[in-house]
Amino acid sequence: MSFAEYVERVADEVVGEFPADAGIYAVTFRIDSVDQDPRLPYVAIGYTTEADAARSAQQAQQASDGWETRWSYAYFPGTGLEGVRAVGRDPEGAEAHRQEAESRGLRYEDDEEPDGRDDLLIEWFHEVCVGAARRLHLSGRIVEALGRPTPVILYDMFEPDAMFELTSAANPAELVADFMREDPAESLAPGSRE
Repeated sequence: MSFAEYVERVADEVVGEFPADAGIYAVTFRIDSVDQDPRLPYVAIGYTTEADAARSAQQAQQASDGWETRWSYAYFPGTGLEGVRAVGRDPEGAEAHRQEAESRGLRYEDDEEPDGRDDLLIEWFHEVCVGAARRLHLSGRIVEALGRPTPVILYDMFEPDAMFELTSAANPAELVADFMREDPAESLAPGSRE
């Protein structure tokens, strides 16, 4: 089983265990790594609910609008930020990642220069996470578990601006339209709002 297949399988299991009647409006993928080392990535899979967003909005008087308290990971509850389960940090996931990184020529030791392999590891892990999120939509798992289509919000703790590109790539456009309205790239695009 490839590392991507492993992440897809575990993501499917995790989402299947989410409470169906909890008012979940987003599945969350927090992309992170142990000690900021791209050789040790993991994704914390979780969710956030309508009640969480309402609570955050009440507590955050400084938020400019509802977007921040609804979509910014800074306001996510433990289930959205820390996730329900971390994939890749577990022994099976870590070993699958190590073996595949090695076979791709991306593995390096502490005493070696990464020579760009660190960036390639990050890019590959982003692809794996986007693929796992897409698979949740294509397989129908999200609808099966939550009763309706629900976006997967992907955010990298070390590349905050990547969340728009990652989330857009992982979801049908109509599911992330509200989320994407704050994408800085959209405000710079020709014909976009000024």
